[in-house]
Amino acid sequence: MKKALIIVDVQNDFCEGGALAVPEANEVIPYINLLMEENEYDQIVLTQDWHPADHKSFASNNNRKVGESIILNGVPQFMWPDHCVQGTFGAEFHKDLNRDKVTHIIQKGKNTEIDSYSGFQDNNHFMKTGLDDFLKYHDIQLLEIVGLALDYCVKFTCTDAIANGYITCLHFNGTKAVNVKPDNGRDAIYDLIQKGITVLG
Repeated sequence: MKKALIIVDVQNDFCEGGALAVPEANEVIPYINLLMEENEYDQIVLTQDWHPADHKSFASNNNRKVGESIILNGVPQFMWPDHCVQGTFGAEFHKDLNRDKVTHIIQKGKNTEIDSYSGFQDNNHFMKTGLDDFLKYHDIQLLEIVGLALDYCVKFTCTDAIANGYITCLHFNGTKAVNVKPDNGRDAIYDLIQKGITVLG
């Protein structure tokens, strides 16, 4: 059975000192590097938030405060600080992430009008990123998923992975939650287990 490691959004803006820093995010990087060193993956894929500066998910572009919600193209949209803007330092992968074995990069969130938490598709399920096509082309059946943040991009990537027919495993030690609300990370784990995703300790 061919397997791939999906590394979600390990970018400067989500790490320590970033515009949308995930608590303890930097702690997952050595774990992810160790996974790549100790395991044989047929593919290693990075996803990368890659927003235009005028993205509608940014509070600054809607005259809103960070943390408010709006309806954006028919779906609820949390208002985020500006982050992972195309071509900026914040959008770059963290320097400590070992990319020697990476075989593919998927960029998401490029459409100004709709956010894209999942590595597979946007939040409206209108546009695919090409990740599913890439994995199917390479006969991947098993996905192991790590990265940032557990309660948003990792959760939605896991959910779409299992919906697309992959055996899906989440490495608990390879992810951290934003926890906009204190229990978001815990609730995400429960939700993923109920969907049939294996959580590796």
